[in-house]
Amino acid sequence: MAVTAEAVKQLRERTGAGMMECKKALTETNGDLDAAAELMRKAGLAKADKKAARVAAEGVIVIERSADAKRAAIVEVNCETDFVARENDFKGFATSVAKAALAQRPASLEALLAAKSESGSTLDEVRRALIAKIGENISVRRFDLVESPVVIGAYLHGSRIGALVSLTKGEEATAKDIAMHVAAINPPHVSSAEIPADLVAKEKEIHTETTKADPKLAGKPEAIIAKAVEGKIRKWMSEITLLGQPFVKDDKQSVEQYLKQAGAEVASFVRYEVGAGIEKKQEDFAEEVRKQVENSKAPPAK
Repeated sequence: MAVTAEAVKQLRERTGAGMMECKKALTETNGDLDAAAELMRKAGLAKADKKAARVAAEGVIVIERSADAKRAAIVEVNCETDFVARENDFKGFATSVAKAALAQRPASLEALLAAKSESGSTLDEVRRALIAKIGENISVRRFDLVESPVVIGAYLHGSRIGALVSLTKGEEATAKDIAMHVAAINPPHVSSAEIPADLVAKEKEIHTETTKADPKLAGKPEAIIAKAVEGKIRKWMSEITLLGQPFVKDDKQSVEQYLKQAGAEVASFVRYEVGAGIEKKQEDFAEEVRKQVENSKAPPAK
């Protein structure tokens, strides 16, 4: 059976694949559109499995919030290059993942990938098909769901850093300001009450030793040493807590002071940065160029 241009067009619209791939699939299935689509789907799954081990440290952070701003989802979707991260197909997929997370509230990453997309396919099936089309490994790395009885503030710095802040008191504008601070400064904790006791004990031990070794405090009473250590611990706590840090929009006041003026209270926050914690392959660009030049000069194989 001859493969018509119309059949190729229909298969392209259905699969999003290239013209030659569609023509080849239709030829192999004797023009059967359904069989060709299934063949291409299986081929796409195989390609996706082969690329699964490749490092995907680029990508985007996407945030979706409910209409009342009391529920939100933040997701990180990765690819291999920043070029693909800017592609509309990739960004569209990432957005669909965030929307599904917010709407379906899955309990795990596996459950999120098993969720249905608008097309009726699971998100994982869409992901694998996109890998086959684009040619890069694509992964949904993580997601978080945040709720607030009052309001959630959201802030995206481009598409690489995102933050959500849940307030128990306050306005949305305040929540967004704090989300901007979290995105910019990346505090590990909301307040000193969240800092693990063993971490505080270790820090106190270190500062006690260094303070005792300070020539300026040699021979001073233990009470003086203890007071100096206490001051250093307070400074350290302020540096690693959201409430203790200087507010990014006005460093003359702390975040805690800004919140009090605004009549707001922070319950929690989440901050994502693309590729954080992923070990990236280090490329030697000069060496790569040198190899390409040498290969271009090599005589053709006989």
